[in-house]
Amino acid sequence: MRITDVEPIVLRLDRIDTTRADGTQDAFLVRIHTDEGIVGVGEADTSPYLARTIVEMPSSHSIARGLKEVLVGEDPLQADRLWQLMFNASDHYGRGGAALHTMSAIDIALWDIAGKASGRPVSALLGGGRIANVPVYASEVMPQTPDEVRRIAERVAGDGYAALKLGWGPLGRDLAHDEALVRAARETLGPERSLMLDGGRAYTVKQALELLRRVEEYELYWFEEALSPDDLDGYRRLSDAVRTRIAAGEADATLAPFRALVELGHVDVLQPDLARCGGFTVARQIALLERQTAVEIVPHCFSTGVLVAASLHFVATLDRPTWSEFSIADSLLVNGILREPFELRDGRLSVPTGPGLGIELDEDALHSVRLA
Repeated sequence: MRITDVEPIVLRLDRIDTTRADGTQDAFLVRIHTDEGIVGVGEADTSPYLARTIVEMPSSHSIARGLKEVLVGEDPLQADRLWQLMFNASDHYGRGGAALHTMSAIDIALWDIAGKASGRPVSALLGGGRIANVPVYASEVMPQTPDEVRRIAERVAGDGYAALKLGWGPLGRDLAHDEALVRAARETLGPERSLMLDGGRAYTVKQALELLRRVEEYELYWFEEALSPDDLDGYRRLSDAVRTRIAAGEADATLAPFRALVELGHVDVLQPDLARCGGFTVARQIALLERQTAVEIVPHCFSTGVLVAASLHFVATLDRPTWSEFSIADSLLVNGILREPFELRDGRLSVPTGPGLGIELDEDALHSVRLA
């Protein structure tokens, strides 16, 4: 089998609000075509225009190559070798950021192809799923007022989610207001549901400690990305000082930053995004940290159903699976581009059982948000 084409797909809503840290307003998918008719699909959570350029651009020299040029003619079943080939070919402009994000989309698509070629789901290729249904937490951008928080929390509880995460938005500007928002969420959810907070990198260590002191009675399951992604010393100081779980990692790619978050940052929860970290090829390396340490792994997932499917396959193979993320943003891109959208049952999503990712794109829905 050989790769015949790498098709970049840019999706974008009619309206984009640049004041919101909301990754459901556009998206990047890739389809890898083969000479045997098997097509794999993957996703990058990044700027879709940059990703498309990285795929399509003509090469400058041996370590600044367009990824389509690198991949066409190669065997798609050699995911590990192709990952390293892409990493080396993008060395001059990559080693992280959009290049690794784009590689993530391609890697996911390669694993999709491998599953389809073998007739097995990706979770089986990763070593076998331990659970068939994954608990998911509802995830949304933090609104401006406690009343808006209550409305979101009421909807989440009514829909059957066992947990809610809110983040970014106004957080970090006023600790008293932050406390009021957290209080509104907890009072509405009740004590039986978990509550997570995403700090949106808006705090200093001292501010984060003060906020956690103020909201201690509301029992946060975790406090996520309170600091800059690279502030390992800050994460260590924060994590060592509190009993609340500290989570981070959605911005990182390749194994080394995740190992550093555990060993130097002392974080409790790693949040690799399969559409950024390097795809399944890197995610399965990160999973080894769960076996070697006490860290919890919960993938970041705030985009389309393609990434949801990839995340479910990954979580199902963990030794200690706890949660996966599921965006409840009001966007067609979230759960509207799959032929069979995911359905929540008892607070869980079923891991797809079909070959590969086990999903099919809805071509009509895709056409409505696809840019030429």
